[in-house]
Amino acid sequence: MAKNSPEPVYLKLHRQKILEQRVASAQELLRSCTLCPHKCGVDRAAGRLGLCRIGAQARVAGFAPHFGEESPLVGEHGSGTIFFAGCNLFCVFCQNEDISYIDKQGDAAADAVSDRELAGIMLDLQRQGCHNINLVTPSHVVPQILSALPLAVEGGLRLPLVYNSGGYDSLHTLRLLDQVVDIYMPDCKFWSAATAARYTRAADYPEVMRQAVREMHRQVGDLELNEQGLAVHGLLVRHLVMPGHLEETREILAFLAREISKNTYVNIMDQYRPAYRAAEFDEINRALHRDEYEQALRAARAAGLHRLDQRDWRRFFRKLGL
Repeated sequence: MAKNSPEPVYLKLHRQKILEQRVASAQELLRSCTLCPHKCGVDRAAGRLGLCRIGAQARVAGFAPHFGEESPLVGEHGSGTIFFAGCNLFCVFCQNEDISYIDKQGDAAADAVSDRELAGIMLDLQRQGCHNINLVTPSHVVPQILSALPLAVEGGLRLPLVYNSGGYDSLHTLRLLDQVVDIYMPDCKFWSAATAARYTRAADYPEVMRQAVREMHRQVGDLELNEQGLAVHGLLVRHLVMPGHLEETREILAFLAREISKNTYVNIMDQYRPAYRAAEFDEINRALHRDEYEQALRAARAAGLHRLDQRDWRRFFRKLGL
């Protein structure tokens, strides 16, 4: 546990003028977009839309202090979430399809924002007392985030950045974020290519996700908390337990313990519900059973993971005498 809250890592890069170089490199990737593993190759800098249906400017569907995130992010005043429209996964069970799925014209219930406007959003969340800037679904708008960051720093931004992604992230894009992002929070969704292909447009998701999580951990290490229990630096992993897919859960948890760290902070989520097109898939057209969630918790302990986000798991493990 960190005794004090260190300054966000991006401040050093800003002072060294390295952040400006990262901005230029990221913007160049937009010209023939290879930001995410889809590698659309379209000129998003000129306003053309990638597979994510986002062009030169990021779209923000909303921003606010959020109190439903993991406990080390929320604290007393909430996590400063910025919800970006568009996505590169297209999950059939998406619970935010109104902002994730944008039509071919790029219309969405989300406003396009300039770099300065995005910087202003970050500063507004800081003024509201939020403990961090939580970038939700950022994989396809990394250049826009990086371009806004120096403007936010010049305006006084001093909060850690949380990169809250679906885990479908390219290594070359993540490396642009080295010493920029303080807290990585990927959602490790699927273990097998067959499952990923059935429920997303990314059959290569499992291998991409594993490589991404390894790189994230290389950059930031295990999650560090300050004396108030707030996250200041490190990796925090999410995993949504899917109905009928406990074997995938076991494999993902074993991977985290074996190849990342047994000290990995994990939020095993039980809030799956059928949404969007889930009714087209009989096996996931139901809520998660309580015993499925309990088996997932057992699998985490069996793998050697011990830093689980606090929910009712403590009472559950006491009941089992663990």
